[in-house]
Amino acid sequence: MIAQRWWACWLCLSLLFSTLTVVAQTPPADTVQTASGLRYSITTLGTGPTPQAGDKLVVEYSGFLPNGKVFDSSVVDGHPLRLRVGRGEVIKGWDEVLLLLPAGTRARVWIPAALAYGAKGARDPDDDSRYLIPPNTDLVFDLTVVKVR
Repeated sequence: MIAQRWWACWLCLSLLFSTLTVVAQTPPADTVQTASGLRYSITTLGTGPTPQAGDKLVVEYSGFLPNGKVFDSSVVDGHPLRLRVGRGEVIKGWDEVLLLLPAGTRARVWIPAALAYGAKGARDPDDDSRYLIPPNTDLVFDLTVVKVR
């Protein structure tokens, strides 16, 4: 049992960190761009329902800074995020793109700073003198819409 858990953790971490080398700083030409400037590329199109504002979602994610560093990941934490989409519970870029992705969809999303944490950035909760996400930082996310309710 312990060996299986260790193997599962190792596999998740190796997959996550292997993506660090392929996180594109700028989106490829074949991405979809919305009017707000957000860009996304669907890697796997889901067959479930497309969310509507106010729906409850379960989302797995990994967030990357422009240098490829992971700043947060539900994959590493082992706890997918549960949220109501379109209600301002997450950054604006997420509220926008999640309404476009049916359940089961995996996508890479490039979010401009204005739709993320903007000029304020996001402080490190363990050290208020440092930033987890510096001001005016564009972000990249790998998102999987697990469930729509």
